[in-house]
Amino acid sequence: SEFGDGSPAPFLDVDPDAGTFGVRPELLVDTFLQDCDPEVQAQAADHLARQSVQVTGQVVGAAAWQQVPSTYLICAQDRGTPPRLQREFARRAGSVVELDAGHHPFLSQPAAVRDLLLSL
Repeated sequence: SEFGDGSPAPFLDVDPDAGTFGVRPELLVDTFLQDCDPEVQAQAADHLARQSVQVTGQVVGAAAWQQVPSTYLICAQDRGTPPRLQREFARRAGSVVELDAGHHPFLSQPAAVRDLLLSL
C-alpha cells in the first residue's frame, strides 16, 4: 500500500476525515495515461472514483497466485507504480512479461494485452 517511505504517493488525494483516497485529477493523465489516445485520456476523468483507505492496510487473507499459475505484466513506462517495484513484485509470479507501456496497457495497447491473455 506504499512505495517505500510509508507516505502516500504524490498523485493521491487522501481524505483522512472521510477515510477515502483517490487520484488527483490534475495528475491523472501524466501519471497513468501518458501513452493513451487523447480521447481515452478525456474519458478517464469521468471514471475516477474514491476508495476506502482501509484497502491499503488490510492483510491479504488468500492469494490465488500461490495455487494458480500466474503471469505478471510489468509496464516499463508506468509512472504510477515504478517498474523497479513491479519487477520486485513480479518475482512471486510464475512467469513475467514486460511491455513498453504505461499504467493502463489495456487502454493504450489493447491488442498486446489481448494477445498475452490468449497466449496464456
